[in-house]
Amino acid sequence: MSRRNFHLPWAEYVETLKPHERPMLPGSPATPDHTLRYRLAYAAIGLLVTMTGAIGSAMISANTQLLAGALGASVVEAAWLPVVFVMTNACMNLLLIKFRQQYGLRLFAQIFLIAYALIGVGNLFFEGYQSTLIVRAFAGMVSAALSSLGILYLIQAFPAAHRLKGLIIGIGASSVAIPLVRLFSNQLLELSEWQGFHVFELGLSLLSLAAVFALRLPPSEKLKVFEKLDFVTFALFAPGIALLCAVLGLGRIVWWTEAAWIGWALIGSIVLLSAALIVEYNRKTPLINLKWMAGPDIVRLALAIVGVRIVLSEQTAGAVGLMTILGVGPDQMHGLFLLILLATIAGTLTSALTLNMAKLNKPIAIALGLIAIGAFMDAHATVLTRPAQLYFSQALMAFAASFFIGPAMMQGIVQVLQKGAQNMVSFIVVFGLGQNLGGLLGSALIGTIQTVRERFHFSQLTEGINMGDPDVVLRMQQLSGAYARVIGDPALRAMEGQALLQQQITQQAHVLAYNDVFLLISAAAAVGCLWVTFNHLRPRIEARRAERLAANETAASAAAAID
Repeated sequence: MSRRNFHLPWAEYVETLKPHERPMLPGSPATPDHTLRYRLAYAAIGLLVTMTGAIGSAMISANTQLLAGALGASVVEAAWLPVVFVMTNACMNLLLIKFRQQYGLRLFAQIFLIAYALIGVGNLFFEGYQSTLIVRAFAGMVSAALSSLGILYLIQAFPAAHRLKGLIIGIGASSVAIPLVRLFSNQLLELSEWQGFHVFELGLSLLSLAAVFALRLPPSEKLKVFEKLDFVTFALFAPGIALLCAVLGLGRIVWWTEAAWIGWALIGSIVLLSAALIVEYNRKTPLINLKWMAGPDIVRLALAIVGVRIVLSEQTAGAVGLMTILGVGPDQMHGLFLLILLATIAGTLTSALTLNMAKLNKPIAIALGLIAIGAFMDAHATVLTRPAQLYFSQALMAFAASFFIGPAMMQGIVQVLQKGAQNMVSFIVVFGLGQNLGGLLGSALIGTIQTVRERFHFSQLTEGINMGDPDVVLRMQQLSGAYARVIGDPALRAMEGQALLQQQITQQAHVLAYNDVFLLISAAAAVGCLWVTFNHLRPRIEARRAERLAANETAASAAAAID
C-alpha cells in the first residue's frame, strides 16, 4: 500500500484499500499493510505519545507532597492537584471521539500535541499554586487525547491478524508510567526541584510533536456527527462528574462529615448528572446510549472495571502508604518499584499474547484471584516489614492490573461491534469513568477505612497500657534512657519516653489498620473472582442443562412411541 495515496479525498482513498485495511469505526485511521520499518516507527511513536500523556499525571500523583512543599500549599490544596487532572480527563472522553470523527485525525493530533507543548512551556513560567492547578486541569484534557492517539499509532504497528494486541499494549502502556516515574523522579527533583521535571515533560511533548508530524497516521473518514444537544449534555455532564471527583478525592482528607461543601457538591453532582441522563434518554441519537448501557453485559463490565480499580488501590495507596508510615523513603523502595514496573510490562505482554476473544472473562477472573492472593499476603505486615517482604505480593498485584485491563476493554468493544458502532462513545464513557472514578473511589475507601481502623486500634492499644505493669515500666525506662546523655532532668526525660511510646503505639495502630484494609481487599477480590468465574462458566452450565433436558424429552418421546 503506497503512502502516496494519503493525500487523496476519502472517497477515492478508501477504494485503494483492501477489505482488512479499512477502519472498523468512523474516526479511526485506515490500517494499510505497512513495511517492517514503518511498523517499528509507528510502535515507537505510539509508546512515546502514550507515555507523554501519562507521565505528567504520574509525576504529580507520586510526589504530591513534595510539590505542595515547593508551592507552599497545604495538604488540602495539594490534594486538588491530582483530582483536578482526573476531573478534566474523565470529562473529555465524551467529546474526543466525535471530534476525531468530524474533524479528522490530523487536526486532532496537531491541536492536542501543540496544546501539551504549550502546557509544558507554561509550567516553566507559572510556578504559583493557582497557575499550577489550571495547568494540571488542561493537562488532564490533553492527556485523554494523547492516550487515544498513542493507541491509534500502536495499532498501525501490527498486521491485521494481531491488531488487537496493539490495542491491548497501548492500553497497558499508560500503566507503566507510575512505577517508572517513582524510579527516576527523585533524581529530577534533586537537579532543580520541579523545574527539572517541567523541562523533562516539555521535552517529551516536543519529541512527540515532532514524531507525529514526521510520521502521520493514515487518513480517516470524516462525518458530521456533532449535534447541538451534545453540548447541552456535556455542559451538564462535565460539571457533574467534576463535582463527584472532588467529593471522592477530597472527602477523606477534609473528612466526609466535617466539611459542608462535600454534601453540597454531592447534591450538585446528582442533580447535574440526572439532568444529563434525562436529556440523553429522550434523544433519538443520544451521545450516551442509556438503554445500551443498562444491558446486563455492560453493567457487569462496568462493575468489574470499577471493582478491580478499587482493589488495585491497594498498591498505589496501600502498600506505599504503609511503607511511608514505617519510615521507608522513596530511595529505599527503588527495588520494589523496579519489580512492579517489570511485572506491569509482563502482564501487558502476557495479556496481548494470550488474548482469546471467546474467553474474555477468564483473564479477568485470574487477575482478581492474583489480587486476592497478593492482598492476603500483605495483610500480615508488621512494624518490621520492609519493601523486600512485599516484592512477591506487589509483583502479583502489578501483573494482575495490566493483565486485566486489555480483556476488560475487549469485552466492551465486542458489545459495541455487536450492537452498532454508534455505541462507541457510550462505551468509552463507561470505560473511562470506570477507570478514573474507580481509582478515586478506591483511594477514598482505603483512606477512609484505614483512618477509622487506625483510631479503633489506637484506642484498643492505649487502653491496654497500664503504667503499673512491669513490662510497660521497663519499656518506658528504655525509651527515656535514650535521652540520658542530653537531658539531665528525670521528669523531662520521662516525658520524652512517654512521647516515644505514644509514637510507637500510633505506628502499630497504623500497621494493624493497613492489615485490615488489605484483608478486606483480599476478600473483595476473592468474591469478584468467584462472580466472574461463575459468569464465565454459566454458558457451559446452561448448555449442559439444555442438553440434559433435550435428552430427557427425546427419551420420553421414544418411550411414548413404544407404548
